[in-house]
Amino acid sequence: MQAEQVEIAGFLKQYPPFDELPDTEVDQVACQVEISYYRAGSDIFQFGDEIHDLAVIRSGAVEIYRRNGALYNRLSEGEIFGQLSLLMSQRVRLPARAIEDTLLYFIPESVFMSLCERYDSFAYFVEVDDNMLHQAVVNKQEKSDLMVSKVTALISRLPVMADTSATIREVAQKMTAAGVSSLLIMDCPRDGLNEAATMETDQCAEMTLAGIITDRDLRTRVVAPGLDLEASVTDVMTVDPITLDVDAYAFEAMLTMLRYNLHHLPILEDDRPVGVLATSDIIRYESQSSLYMVSTILRQTSVTELAQLQPQINACFVRMVGEGANSHMIGSAMSVIGRTFKQRLLELGEATLGPAPLPYCFLALGSMARDEQLVVTDQDNALILDNRYLPALHGEYFQQLAAFVSDGLDRCGYTYCTGNIMATNPEWRKTRQEWQQTFADWIDNPNPEALLNCSIFFDLDGVWGKLDWAAQLNSFIALKARHSPRFLASLARNALNRTPPLGFFKDFVMEQDGQHGSSINLKRRGTAPLTDLIRVHSLAVGAKVQNSFERLDDVADAGILPPGIATDLRDALEFISMVRIRHQAADVEAGRTPSNNIKPEMLTDFDRRNLKEAFKVLSNSQRFLKFRYPMAGR
Repeated sequence: MQAEQVEIAGFLKQYPPFDELPDTEVDQVACQVEISYYRAGSDIFQFGDEIHDLAVIRSGAVEIYRRNGALYNRLSEGEIFGQLSLLMSQRVRLPARAIEDTLLYFIPESVFMSLCERYDSFAYFVEVDDNMLHQAVVNKQEKSDLMVSKVTALISRLPVMADTSATIREVAQKMTAAGVSSLLIMDCPRDGLNEAATMETDQCAEMTLAGIITDRDLRTRVVAPGLDLEASVTDVMTVDPITLDVDAYAFEAMLTMLRYNLHHLPILEDDRPVGVLATSDIIRYESQSSLYMVSTILRQTSVTELAQLQPQINACFVRMVGEGANSHMIGSAMSVIGRTFKQRLLELGEATLGPAPLPYCFLALGSMARDEQLVVTDQDNALILDNRYLPALHGEYFQQLAAFVSDGLDRCGYTYCTGNIMATNPEWRKTRQEWQQTFADWIDNPNPEALLNCSIFFDLDGVWGKLDWAAQLNSFIALKARHSPRFLASLARNALNRTPPLGFFKDFVMEQDGQHGSSINLKRRGTAPLTDLIRVHSLAVGAKVQNSFERLDDVADAGILPPGIATDLRDALEFISMVRIRHQAADVEAGRTPSNNIKPEMLTDFDRRNLKEAFKVLSNSQRFLKFRYPMAGR
């Protein structure tokens, strides 16, 4: 080899996909490289041109564009381009232009194709580049049975049903004969249901689900109080039970049963029952440990007992990660567990302090409200109080209740909020009317600095008490925010404050503080700015859901984003979240305190590459905020 070819080979061996090839192979490639120079501003490839070489950037910088002129990517030293055009049509799909004086190595098509055929690592690298991040997310999800299994796969039999005219005795006899632990009560306005009614045998086309009764209901609502067995089943059934549609996935059933502490979940098709899921039906899935944890929390009789559960919570988290759950499933399950701690602490608090003097709703804020909580989290909460609340009469009770819950959460691993956004702060204990006025003021008179501190309140969910108050407040916010461009622009401006950790040439930019130097905070620089910008779009379309993935569904349906952007955002959020989740799980398993900071050198090449792609999506989406909400850039 000539000296120039040795230098070329040495350069190629530093960068993927050449770094995984045998040295002798790279040496042969180097002998066939052609070198070209492009001045800044000159075109390298134009759309539709024939292409017969793979380009490698030796020095300089190149921008890649979509055919409509939109910037697709910015590449620098060691990166490749042109591979997709070679693989698909030998015609340029993505134009390329030098943005600095640039030196390129061109590898002939025949050499490129030969490497693809003989080396899987090389082929994989170049074949998935165009949709690499999406493919990484899809591959991860395909490993999870919960993600791909429809809820119908868990249904073992047709539902057993009775008419609303049935007595308690008749229902109990039917449950015994069928060997089931639950029975659906149907409202059939015409002839009712026959004695052996199932979905196959009933003839009532207009029937609707009126309620459900379970073995537990018979014990607690009939036998224990000594109720007359000839009374109507409607006196003891659960009216309007929570249900799922037949098209739902198994993980959605798991999360619904977790959130509402259900043991039986009716499944409907066109509003007609097709089955009832019991806890035992999904016990073999990943959710087993999560369901168990919820029931365990509810059985504890003191704060001390609750605090002792933290190792089990961490083990539950690690198990979900190990079994292939995605970030939505893990975040939802951990949020349900966190809610359950709050619910049990509020029960214990009321048992200690006495019943509340007025109705109230205890709110979860932030990641718990979004169903995106992990093991590294603090507590963010607030109280909605009845409009009759008077500080002089009722203030001391709710201060003590808030302190009981907040102190208990801290002992259970949910640390105090450093920003003091907790119900212990009198500022965040307001009446229903005061909360509505507060949000109206934030929206009507947007102050970027004030919104910076209160944006967390736009992720709220009720966890205890008058839950409909939280739903009503969310509806008020959704209606008012979408018609307030100044508010949306201010919120968008704040969403630009936290930028992804990428430099101009898309290299990682490390944290600057001494404690976390040479690392990336995946929450502060990744998931948090993503949830910030998704929240802005969600409020702009009047969405009432809280979870970021569900918000993206509503935003995509509203059509305010360019085609494909919602999918890109979903993939970016999922990938960054899963890197963060796996890092925290590894910390827990190693006995370290889990954190959001990760050193890039600890990542695999695959994760480093896809993290860069995810951060590029975030960067491009932040630029779009300035376009979508023009005042945000001022």
